[in-house]
Amino acid sequence: MSGITYGDAKIIPGDHIQITTDTWTEPFWQAAKAERLTACQCGACGQFRMPPTAFCPSCQSQKVNWPTLPGTGTVFSFAICNKSPFPDVPDFVYVPVVVDLDGAPGARLVSNLVGMPAEDIVIGMKVQVDWNDIRDGWKLPIFRKA
Repeated sequence: MSGITYGDAKIIPGDHIQITTDTWTEPFWQAAKAERLTACQCGACGQFRMPPTAFCPSCQSQKVNWPTLPGTGTVFSFAICNKSPFPDVPDFVYVPVVVDLDGAPGARLVSNLVGMPAEDIVIGMKVQVDWNDIRDGWKLPIFRKA
């Protein structure tokens, strides 16, 4: 990416985010309100899966656990979006990342990487969770360089 400057990866403004939950995602979002990162784990065979699903893809069990994770991980993939999706924030640089979550083998979370120049982000970089306050007590897990 030499010669290209994107600016700092920024946090999505909280008023631009809408959290919706259902039976399978409610435990994740309730833990996030308490600033705990969790992942769906099969209560029968132990396989992790994100996003959560009604049945375990390995053993078809509907038993689910939501263990608290260490809040760290590794960048698996990322993109740099230098055209703002928000007309009212024209200089917004958004960096969606896919993070392999430590403590949950096989679980990946799509999130936002913030607080550093976008051109310095690399696959394999260690990251740690932080929290973006939305509204009504909701919090969104985001990541920063560890």
